Amino acid sequence: MLNINYPEYNFKIKQEKNKHLIFDVIRKRWVTLTPEEWVRQNFIQYLIQKKQFPASLISVEKTIIVGELKKRYDIVIYKNEQPWMIVECKEKNTLIKIAVIEQVMRYNIALAIQYFVVTNGNQSFCFELLNNSFKELDEIPSV
Repeated sequence: MLNINYPEYNFKIKQEKNKHLIFDVIRKRWVTLTPEEWVRQNFIQYLIQKKQFPASLISVEKTIIVGELKKRYDIVIYKNEQPWMIVECKEKNTLIKIAVIEQVMRYNIALAIQYFVVTNGNQSFCFELLNNSFKELDEIPSV
């Protein structure tokens, strides 16, 4: 399991029509503040501030085709203009189980990434894909 120290960040949050919204610095728009979105936004700030990933290399919530199904990933980081790492975010109370890891591995069919991360904000795991198997890492690699 990774030890993630989330940075302090002054999130822009507002209330509109009985909904809380948070400003996503990657998508450059207001999005509904769900428990999963809170994890996603904190992890984005961790990637930018602590891991020094350029925001321009981070993509959030885009549609991909997996087989014949349309799916949406949470976060993808690019390296050399290719998908390099995918991050699957779950809300705080969701346990990280094999089903979550399998979900991310299915996304790899469309993306062919090297690294994947699963997180619920409290627990985070990073894996490297090598020759159709994966190895758990102690830290998230740098771009």
